[in-house]
Amino acid sequence: MTTKQPVTMYFDATCPFAWVTSRWLKEVEKVREIELNFAPMSLFILNDGREGLSEGYERAMTAARGPALVAAALHTESPELVDPYYTVLGTKIHSEGNSHKQDPHGYDELIKETLAEIGAKAELFDVAHKDADAEGSVMKQLQDSHDHAISLVGDDVGTPVVQLGERAFFGPVLTRIPEGETAGELFDASVTLGGYPHFFELKRSRTEDPKPEFA
Repeated sequence: MTTKQPVTMYFDATCPFAWVTSRWLKEVEKVREIELNFAPMSLFILNDGREGLSEGYERAMTAARGPALVAAALHTESPELVDPYYTVLGTKIHSEGNSHKQDPHGYDELIKETLAEIGAKAELFDVAHKDADAEGSVMKQLQDSHDHAISLVGDDVGTPVVQLGERAFFGPVLTRIPEGETAGELFDASVTLGGYPHFFELKRSRTEDPKPEFA
């Protein structure tokens, strides 16, 4: 029996870079023996208290709080639903023109629709706007998952964080979604680089924004 390679991706559903990387991994799932899991992290937490952010970006980070908290609730209560939650909500956000919300409640209806479509409890939505000290809040669970992702790679990162076995890295940052064997070959290269204990960074200036389409 072939042992599947464990892969965990830590995501914020509103991040376009994380979305493209996640769809790449879903393509990899078709051509390589991997066991793919998704776990929440949060751009809201990552940028909390950070100086120099534009007003619009700060509002977008506040809007990102709700989707991440609901992801944390699912990860705690029904981890098998995190993948479909991310897939359905991410499609609505990134492929159907609902991205870059700046209202704290901007993603509310999308979250409610997503929970209904994946067969999750509607009341899970209630955690989306609970304060950290409120009864039933899952902020600690989100914080713990986020902190674990950061502990794997260090502070100077964003989303996504991808863990391959015992090692993890920020990214890879892709702007299009590789398909088929190309997706598999990029995964193989990532495993090779990520598995070398003295490899830390491979980077070049980005010349285009991520788009949720196949290369």
